Amino acid sequence: MRANFPVLPLAGSTLLRVSFAALALVTHWLKRLAQARRHRRDARVLAGLDRRMLADIGITHGDVTDAFSEPFWQDPTALLRERVNERRSSRPSSSRYETPAVRRGTYAQPTHRRVLPML
Repeated sequence: MRANFPVLPLAGSTLLRVSFAALALVTHWLKRLAQARRHRRDARVLAGLDRRMLADIGITHGDVTDAFSEPFWQDPTALLRERVNERRSSRPSSSRYETPAVRRGTYAQPTHRRVLPML
């Protein structure tokens, strides 16, 4: 008794799956390349801003320079985002008008709050 195995349809479906996987890989890398170009363009815009505008965002010209010193395949905005997050996490999270002693609760809290004008 002979067994008959369908070799051609199996090979065809395997070839089709491999070609779709290769197409998906190429598409993924093309999307990543386009995203990297957009991020580089955005970082170049940041490099053109003055010191005060960059300070409003939370970065410095040194941060932008460091971001562009990375290899071209790395995202410069990732380093900038990391620097901003580091600075935000290192500053106190409470109101800027409260003293450290008030935040710790060593002084009695007033029953009324005085509203200070925004500077």
